[in-house]
Amino acid sequence: MEAEQLQALFREKVAGMPKKARRVVEYLMMHMREAAFRSIGDVADDLGVSKAQMVRVSRLLGFDGYSGLKKALQEAVLGQINPAAMLARVTNHRQDLPETIHRLEHANLDDTWSQIRPENVSAFCSKLQEADSIYCAGWGISTLVAQSLFIRLRIMGMKAILMTRSSMTLHEQARGIGRKDVVVVCELPSFVIEVTQAVEKAKMNGAGIITITDNAAAPICRFSDLSFFVSAASPMFGSSVIGPLFLVHILTSVLAVNLGDSAREALEEQSRFLHDERIFHPVFGLKYS
Repeated sequence: MEAEQLQALFREKVAGMPKKARRVVEYLMMHMREAAFRSIGDVADDLGVSKAQMVRVSRLLGFDGYSGLKKALQEAVLGQINPAAMLARVTNHRQDLPETIHRLEHANLDDTWSQIRPENVSAFCSKLQEADSIYCAGWGISTLVAQSLFIRLRIMGMKAILMTRSSMTLHEQARGIGRKDVVVVCELPSFVIEVTQAVEKAKMNGAGIITITDNAAAPICRFSDLSFFVSAASPMFGSSVIGPLFLVHILTSVLAVNLGDSAREALEEQSRFLHDERIFHPVFGLKYS
């Protein structure tokens, strides 16, 4: 069942339900992805209801039990991030794809902005300023976000290390992370077991963990000391990175101001580097790409 069909089912059934059951369905509608990959006990605890109540609601929705409802939720969520399914929907609906992407990316920026909390930005800056080394981790498309963070931190003179799948697994790289280090990991669906294991290993070693993802159900969030949530909706090719890159832009800009003289000196050195005519054409500005 596609997400739109499941949402339509929820809207159809919820109207005539008792108040407590209606609250459960409204939660499922608003937190479909979280509910799809969490246990019945975790969801029930969030709602302050019993597991039996969750089963009753599942039956009111037309499922044999909660396992059937959870399977439908998982299929709906996975369908939303399946590139082939996305292409099929776009083709079938004959939608104006550029206009749709434009609208969604604006929404991603607005929604990401609405989830940024000043106290979390301050905590991010403090953790990175206190860290011995900062590991920037990602997999697949999330690597673009990790690389952006890595580049900006290095330009500011901070000891940043990029963790990507190469000649060593992420888990092998995580063995060298210590208790005075910080790992900033971005992960957008699909969620990768190796990333979770590497983050868990770093956490066991005593490192601080900062996560960037699109929902609290991401497995890496179990080990997080500080979480940032972004919007990454896209009609094509899985998740969009516009929201996460926007977040990195904000976080590193505030960090640069907080670093004061050390950032200024590092950026002045970068400016001198950008004047090196052996590397750069002098006619084109000083912005670092």
